[in-house]
Amino acid sequence: MPPLKSKPTGKLISFEGSEGSGKSTQMSMLAARLQKDGRDVVTTREPGGTEIGEQVRNIIVHNSRGDEMCAETELLLFAAARAQLVREVIAPAMQKGSIVLSDRYLDSSTVYQGIGRNLAADPVAQINRFAVGNVMPDLTIVIDVPAEVGLARIRQRASDLPDRMERENIDFYKKVRDGYLVLAKGMADRFVVIDGTQTQDVVSKKIFAAVKERLG
Repeated sequence: MPPLKSKPTGKLISFEGSEGSGKSTQMSMLAARLQKDGRDVVTTREPGGTEIGEQVRNIIVHNSRGDEMCAETELLLFAAARAQLVREVIAPAMQKGSIVLSDRYLDSSTVYQGIGRNLAADPVAQINRFAVGNVMPDLTIVIDVPAEVGLARIRQRASDLPDRMERENIDFYKKVRDGYLVLAKGMADRFVVIDGTQTQDVVSKKIFAAVKERLG
């Protein structure tokens, strides 16, 4: 059964970008702005967002044997968490008319596992679509920063040790950044790329302007 039984009145906005891009902060700022305007907003993240998804997240990013994980396993774990999130949180919220903001969605797998891990494009796309069904973003916002900037921001974080994804090398993050830019160029009707090296307030204003222009 497809996740959406009928055309939803809600919207799905996904936030993408490499580690250290600031997407999580910007998503929170957009949520606050939309709620101030009286909109019903649901925020979530990938992997995670559900009890099952958070357990999968722990396996992906914090498991002590995580460095031994092969790319295929990583892809399927992300897809499993995503399938649960769509059916438990995203699709029901959209049917009720809510604006759903997701910190990452299927494009992360296309870029991180497909391009970053060198997995073939067709299997990644098929697994992505199987996981999400017909629940696609109405708008995808990519917070773009050079790989060097993202890694520098990660190192400046004092509160937590870098997780498995954050420990990747500079070449991996260059591939991730390039992957997002290629996706955005190929699907300009859905993607908006925002320069994440600007101040938080400037980035926030540009995101809100893009949301108003694209979604009304």
